[in-house]
Amino acid sequence: MVIQSLVADGTITRYGIAGAVAATFYVEPMTTFDLDILVSVDAFQTRPGSRLLTLDPIRAALAKAGHSEFRSEGIVVAGWPVQFLPAENPLHIEAIEQAVETPLAGGNSSIKPRVLRAEHIMAIALDVGRPKDKIRLIQFIEQNAFDRAKLKQILDRYGLFDKWRNFCIQNGVTRKSDVELTL
Repeated sequence: MVIQSLVADGTITRYGIAGAVAATFYVEPMTTFDLDILVSVDAFQTRPGSRLLTLDPIRAALAKAGHSEFRSEGIVVAGWPVQFLPAENPLHIEAIEQAVETPLAGGNSSIKPRVLRAEHIMAIALDVGRPKDKIRLIQFIEQNAFDRAKLKQILDRYGLFDKWRNFCIQNGVTRKSDVELTL
């Protein structure tokens, strides 16, 4: 896997597959057109005289491996636009630190990409709050594909529990164990 080679050569140190692709490890797949990878900020470069981060180290390593096409906000790897997103806040940092190596189904079981835990995917989706993130949250709830106690701890830790309750009210989530995240 290309991402594992970026880790092996030191281009990136910590990462986790995020977004819709990560969610498919826990819930039924939904349509997506790219792969989101949350990466520790040490993989990015700061522009001289600025605090802006650039993908230059990642882009250079991928170009060296033959991946230089850019499409739909991402660098194309194996036909997929891949977005490398900086882990820019404490929730993101925790999410990549706790990402789990997960074997790919039906393929080479020796490839074990690091995937964000379900509860981190949910907390980030709640925090971002786009319509597709809300759909993803409903999927996790309907498919009972998360640990309520772990999600509650994360939401409490990052001040997102009130946002969770509002989400539940606005989206017709009425089961008390889902709203209050109790067992």
